[in-house]
Order: sequence, then C-alpha cells, then structure tokens
Amino acid sequence: MTMINGQIIGYVRVSSLDQNIDRQLEGKQLDKIFIEQASGKDANRPKLAELINYARQGDMVVVHAMDRLARNLGDLRNIVKNLTQKGVKIEFLKENLTFSGDDAPMSVLLLNIMGAMAEFERSLIRERQREGIELAKRKGLYGGRKKVLSDEQWALLKEKIAKGGKVAELARELKISRETIYKKFRQSDQPKS
Repeated sequence: MTMINGQIIGYVRVSSLDQNIDRQLEGKQLDKIFIEQASGKDANRPKLAELINYARQGDMVVVHAMDRLARNLGDLRNIVKNLTQKGVKIEFLKENLTFSGDDAPMSVLLLNIMGAMAEFERSLIRERQREGIELAKRKGLYGGRKKVLSDEQWALLKEKIAKGGKVAELARELKISRETIYKKFRQSDQPKS
C-alpha cells in the first residue's frame, strides 16, 4: 500500500445515468469523490477539471481504470503528468498501477502500454458498433430515431400557428418542447409566427 499524507480522492466517470457509480470504487475509503456523467470521447469534463484543481501535494487520486479517466493515450499521459507534477499520486485499481511522478522507466512503459491498449479496445468497440448498425440497416432493422411529430400532426400544427396559435401552448398540448417545433420550422424553411 502506498503511503499518503493527504486526502484520498476518487474519480468516477459514467457514460449514462443508469450505469452503476458505486461499482467503480466499491470498498475504497475516500475523503472526497468527483462523479462525471460524460462520454469517454467528451473533452468537456468539468468534474475532472475540478478534481485536478482541487488535488494538492500528498493527495492520492483513485480511479477504477485508465479508460474511466482519459479519452486516449495522449490525454492519459497529460492528466497523469499534470497530477504527479503537483505531488499527487494516482492509482488505477483495475490495472493495479500507481504513479507518483518519480516512477521507474518500467512504470512509465506500463502506463503507455496499458493506455494504448485501452484506446485500442475503445476503437474496436466503436468499429463493432458501426458494423452492427450497418448490418441492421441492410436488414431493415435500424431506422434511427422515430419522428416526434407525424406528417399529419406537423400539418395541423403549422395550420394552428398560422391562425395565431402560441408555440408554447401547442408544445405543451403535444407534450414536446418548443425547440422541437422551432427546429422543425428551421428544417422545413417555413416562416413561423
């Protein structure tokens, strides 16, 4: 176990709200935790930026896995370097690796190899997903998102708006957002009132 003289800070990233947050750092005693709900490819991760700003010399940042922290190998290296230069240790539970900034060449090699493997694995998943979607499209099983408004509803909606109907009231009536109506007008290049 690595000795620390500061706080133990957890970082959890989930792609969707229905993912289990507790599983990532289960059983780990933490002084503070930062939870991010963002896609792995998303560069805008405010909780990660908050964590980096919050962490101080002597603290330990604990993350379930490298792919939970970084979008790609370059991102992983930069985050680890940024934290360790501040005197913050970083521990990856899944990979069983800890970095402190004064790491042996073998540790740096492992960071690069494991980070590259995580990036490679994510690219394979995306490729399989694209292939699955293409196959489903060819079989006629993938149609994308369903229309919010049928053509009949849209025609009736345009008619009501032309007669002075208020967009907000009509949106509530149809249980859709006003933005959906405005977007539909923009797409159809029709004047709206």
